[in-house]
Amino acid sequence: MPSLSDPIRIGAIEAKNRVFMAPLTRARASRAHVPTPIMVEYYRQRASAGLILTEATGISREGLGWPFAPGIWSDEQVEAWKPIVRAVHEEGGRILCQLWHMGRIVHPDFLGGEKPVSASATTAPDQAHTYEGKKPYAEARPLELDEIPRLLADYERAARNAVAAGFDGVQIHAANGYLIDQFLRDGSNFRTDRYGGSIENRVRLLAEVTERVASVVGRDRTGVRLSPNGAIQGVDDSNPDALFGPAAAALAGIGIAFVELREPGPEGTFGKPNHPPVAPTIKRAFGGPLVLNSDYDGPRAQAVLDAGEADAIAFGRPFIANPDLPARLAAGAPLNKDDARTWYSQGPEGYVDYPVLAASRAA
Repeated sequence: MPSLSDPIRIGAIEAKNRVFMAPLTRARASRAHVPTPIMVEYYRQRASAGLILTEATGISREGLGWPFAPGIWSDEQVEAWKPIVRAVHEEGGRILCQLWHMGRIVHPDFLGGEKPVSASATTAPDQAHTYEGKKPYAEARPLELDEIPRLLADYERAARNAVAAGFDGVQIHAANGYLIDQFLRDGSNFRTDRYGGSIENRVRLLAEVTERVASVVGRDRTGVRLSPNGAIQGVDDSNPDALFGPAAAALAGIGIAFVELREPGPEGTFGKPNHPPVAPTIKRAFGGPLVLNSDYDGPRAQAVLDAGEADAIAFGRPFIANPDLPARLAAGAPLNKDDARTWYSQGPEGYVDYPVLAASRAA
């Protein structure tokens, strides 16, 4: 069986190892959602990953509601992403842009007071992060049928912009309780039209977005992220196995490069599921490269590869504190501990100042 250090072909992309960098919101863009120069160094430092999946990146003003998160809907944003992508390529890395629409998780403060959009008129639990601090979420309005073409056009524009910025491909964020996930799961989708009710209808938006994005970027350069095994940001489904098997089959029919799953185990450190992993169902239905994510260390990740349960592992928080994570895992070296206080801060501390292995040993 392959080791974490072995290369793998993901669609058209040759990844030099199977230690992928998971999407990580870090809030270092500008208030106008334009990538900043410090992000160049951050991604350059982590270019030894087999594949970098960028932090979630907004496809439109309507779809982005996180302070200091980047977008990719404007020419200015595209130009600011170019040196980041170039830095990763100069180090021999590969990088995909994760395309993000947050749906009902966008607070009206980001929308000039307008309601966010979702599958149905629902309200997310807890509170939203805004530039003025945390505030309760507002009720979303359902996307109208005649707005779906506009949404698909937003995804297409973002995909074209990702190509223009030089990315090796894109990943569609269809997980974590954001817009596509809100359409997928029956705990947040109460529609009675062709996008609601039956599983076939609830999968429709995911399929249409994926088709549109893949038509621009290439099917072999398109991935999708799902989070099937529990409630996330108030989004859940009554029968995830029945839902996500057909969803994976639809993605297989489109012919995308890979699926990534965020599925915490029963002792998850960043969310605990209310359902066993759906990965086996998805793996059978999809048939292509499957990437697993959540709470993996080196030995557990290798065990999953050995068992044939996945083809690569995406590491999140370990990559925050360990820019050279593939080398550390290969050597069995200790890992730096990340500092949660700096996850979403706007400076270099806890962002580009974690030591690499050689520097750690020298110290």
